[in-house]
Amino acid sequence: MTERYKPNTTVACVIHCQGKFLLVEECINGETKFNQPAGHLEANESLVDACAREITEETGLELTPQALVGIYQFSASADLAFIRYTFCSELATQQYATPRDNVITDTHWLSLTEIKALGNKLRSPLVLKSIEDYLQQIEKKLPPQHTPLTLLNVDYF
Repeated sequence: MTERYKPNTTVACVIHCQGKFLLVEECINGETKFNQPAGHLEANESLVDACAREITEETGLELTPQALVGIYQFSASADLAFIRYTFCSELATQQYATPRDNVITDTHWLSLTEIKALGNKLRSPLVLKSIEDYLQQIEKKLPPQHTPLTLLNVDYF
């Protein structure tokens, strides 16, 4: 019998303010990588609560995600796969971010051009893809046409 496919369930948040995006910097296997605030879903936690927790742990900011940007499936290797729920928060003013998690070495407010220039320093292709999806969604209509959080049922977790 083949082993059951069990991808990791993760959450992330595109945090946008005045044309800049908040990314966290971390060291993975001796390499500097950049990502949205992100992490794994924990037991007895809703997806939205997991995202808010990760934002706080990795940036020190107390934010609740405002909408869902997308759900992404990603295979990092033959043995490591993820289902990533990417949320968003739009801020009126940039806030100073101070990581509480020791794994995060710094935070950066970066433009799309600066993020693209990071290339393979992005933790995964989903970092740029979710930002591009976020921007595409806000360009379509005003107000932004992201998926409302009510889509995610939390009655039975």
